Amino acid sequence: MTAIFAIVKRLLASNKISFILTALVVLCATSSGNVILSKGNYSWLLAVLTPFFFVFYDFTKLMHLGASKKDYYFGCLISYGFLAFCISLVNTAIHLWIDPIYSAQTVINMMDVCEWTENGMIVAGLQQMFFLLLVMVFLHALLSMQAHWYGWLTDAVFVAIICIFTPLAPLRTILAGFFQMIMLNNNAVLHICICLLLSAALSLAGLVVLKRKTL
Repeated sequence: MTAIFAIVKRLLASNKISFILTALVVLCATSSGNVILSKGNYSWLLAVLTPFFFVFYDFTKLMHLGASKKDYYFGCLISYGFLAFCISLVNTAIHLWIDPIYSAQTVINMMDVCEWTENGMIVAGLQQMFFLLLVMVFLHALLSMQAHWYGWLTDAVFVAIICIFTPLAPLRTILAGFFQMIMLNNNAVLHICICLLLSAALSLAGLVVLKRKTL
């Protein structure tokens, strides 16, 4: 465990660019009009950027330092969980205390759009945290595959799904239903369980990919 937590500290410390870019976007992003996106939602950018650094930068660096693949992977998962909690906390706080300040404009926060706030802010924060964890684990698994043929195949499958399912109404309904389950879901227990199950499945897939990955 000592090695894993040392890796977690190194992963978070080396993720400074993601933190800085996200902070700049949150602080500097402006919107015109009567309806604007909450600044808190820009904090989600950190969940998108982080897997890129963990996969393409930190993996090679840590392997050269003698870390094991297993410790690296568990360190990544712990880091994703910690970051998901922090991002959710930031957005929830902004939604509670900063968004109401914009009285002359309507502020849209994804927590409301996804109907999570119908369950109260604490539960909504938990739903947001597990959704962001799912996003990061998914990106980590997908990015780890990119050096292999099955990564390209996975990309092609996703593109095909978007191109085929979107124009056809029956298939579009299926696609919309999937996003309804993993994101636009006000059933807190169902939503959290789905996010956790998908995160676990993707974590296992990522572990299989990692075992075959070389420097």
